[in-house]
Amino acid sequence: MIRAEALAALPVREALPALARALAGPGCAVLCAPPGTGKTTLVPLVLAGLLTGELRAGEGPVRRVVVAEPRRIAARAAARRMAWLLGEQVGDRVGFTVRGERLVGPRTVVEVVTTGVLLQRLQRDQELTGVDVVIIDECHERHLDADTVAAFLLDVRATLRPELRLVAASATTDAAGWARLLGDAPVVEARGVSYPVEVVWAPPAAPVRPPHGMRVDPALLTHVASVVRGALAERTGDVLCFLPGVGEIGRVAGQLGGIDAEVLQVHGRAPAAVQDAVLAGSSDRRRVVLATAVAESSLTVPGVRVVVDAGLAREPRTDHARGLSALTTVRVSQAGARQRAGRAGREAPGSVYRCWTEAEDGRLVRFPSPEIKVADLAAFALQAACWGDPDASGLALLDAPPAGALAAARA
Repeated sequence: MIRAEALAALPVREALPALARALAGPGCAVLCAPPGTGKTTLVPLVLAGLLTGELRAGEGPVRRVVVAEPRRIAARAAARRMAWLLGEQVGDRVGFTVRGERLVGPRTVVEVVTTGVLLQRLQRDQELTGVDVVIIDECHERHLDADTVAAFLLDVRATLRPELRLVAASATTDAAGWARLLGDAPVVEARGVSYPVEVVWAPPAAPVRPPHGMRVDPALLTHVASVVRGALAERTGDVLCFLPGVGEIGRVAGQLGGIDAEVLQVHGRAPAAVQDAVLAGSSDRRRVVLATAVAESSLTVPGVRVVVDAGLAREPRTDHARGLSALTTVRVSQAGARQRAGRAGREAPGSVYRCWTEAEDGRLVRFPSPEIKVADLAAFALQAACWGDPDASGLALLDAPPAGALAAARA
């Protein structure tokens, strides 16, 4: 049984007519919708023709829709949510495929995949036989796989399948670049329901060492745990705490022993049962959810009224002198900090505790670095060569790969 009440509450429904017109015309669109509006869950169902009445995108046959997510945890969560909205089990009309796990059936018409899975699928079948619409979700995060998938799909549209529809979905309104890339595609914006979020500056009392490589000063993690305890005492509702990685989550969780709240850890390697518990909503007890950047925009965690932000993130970096690539801990960008803070105001007024000073906030970079500018390009060079464009000169990319880095990767 379709959960009509839940569907009607998703704000993105107001943008659906404009999106349908864009896909019926140019065939490409950029959809900008804040987290929690339904862009990841309602839009694919509508474009596939699985809903009726005013939520149906015109008349005609059911379309097959592929949704590309940057992370496995987000792909699984999106599929579960869409199946729940339809009143079905995952694997019926909505399924998912991630590395090492596939749950689809003969009736599946909406399939959620990771961008890596879609990339390999395109290499095997450039036409994406049987697929009518591709949605690249969270494209603002500028992961290298997502940029590569978009370039390949634009190539497919230009040469093999002009009827293939393409949607670039973003949680921010910085969509001009994507619109140009998609051939001056229409930008469809949906307004989210957000509540005011009070900013509390909570820097450590004593200086802490800046991150170096993967290393984070233990003093900062101790301070973050203290801020979480203080937020629990001062505010109501669940607490969502952002940390750069699994190791830091484990250390802070160890320092939160004895608190009157359930401590949950959310990251790409978390067991599916834990992920489901986080996304299902609060129980009788208050919750403290320790999460990586996966909770910035890919997932909506219900019940959160307070965000504690350690101010750090992990990004890939390449040491060209040694030819090695690794994740590196960096300061969060202003865009990332806004995304994180907005999680406290999804359902009611909330608060964000930022573990840095207001003066430092003004010095943060505006946006995270696109992976194509900083990551190891060996895998990208191999993908481009397999695609038949070894120097990537014919690919439509938002940012061209650095010449030196690409030459080193090809070598």
